[in-house]
Amino acid sequence: MKKLLLNINILLCFLLLLNPSNIAGEENQNVLTMEELSIKIMPEFAYHPNDDKKEHPPLLIGYQGTMRNLSEQPQKGQIKLPLPMEEKNFRIGYVADYSSDLSKVYEIEYIIDREKGTISWATSEEIQPNDVYKFVVEFYIDTIKVEKEKKTMSYHFKSFTDIGLFNVSFIEPLKAKKVKLNPAAEKKNTHIDEEGVHSYFIQGLKAGEEKVFTLTYEREEKTPTVEMMEKQEQQPMDTLENKKIPVILSIAAVSGIGLLAAGAFAILMKRKREKR
Repeated sequence: MKKLLLNINILLCFLLLLNPSNIAGEENQNVLTMEELSIKIMPEFAYHPNDDKKEHPPLLIGYQGTMRNLSEQPQKGQIKLPLPMEEKNFRIGYVADYSSDLSKVYEIEYIIDREKGTISWATSEEIQPNDVYKFVVEFYIDTIKVEKEKKTMSYHFKSFTDIGLFNVSFIEPLKAKKVKLNPAAEKKNTHIDEEGVHSYFIQGLKAGEEKVFTLTYEREEKTPTVEMMEKQEQQPMDTLENKKIPVILSIAAVSGIGLLAAGAFAILMKRKREKR
């Protein structure tokens, strides 16, 4: 079984914002620290908007980083990070960062370097001393192994630096059955009230530590979750699938598709209320 390798151990070298006044003497000094990294694994959630052929189950991965400016000066500059561009049918879906007060999300232009396997962009605003910088990246790949109704995927992460809080969440597609994760997520580390979400929370992940997860499930349904949500507008809200929808949206909002879907869901709920 081919593993999904998201080994981004060189990310530390790229997640730097340099104080222009100190470039000559402090080129290698990190002024940002990774306080939190949250990764969402969303099998069969949505196809990329530009996908023409939809024969293979899609895999959407989004992660959100929270970094803090440890320098004494405001920082604004380039951020560059590697992505698994060697994986089958890799496509960028959405890249954005947040305003300093977290009230705005900026969809930003980015540069892809296929040879180096990196994506880079300029921060939308200056990051003030001791303030946080949040970014969102989502991408699609086709690495889910299919054996009739059974689907299997593996996710491998090697920590690129010390991370204050590391979170990985697997979000079940609607109508998935016999879902298994190895290692199993402990209940105390999961969103226990959230149907279809399996999360791992690790406090103080050290540089060089590796985590490997394997997900298996069965699913006859070919329609991705987002499309199913659109079709469920006329169904009663107490169905199992509809109970999962708000949870999926809240978790998937780390990605652009999640934000768009959340807007669509709000419209659907408004329509339902108007019909009552």
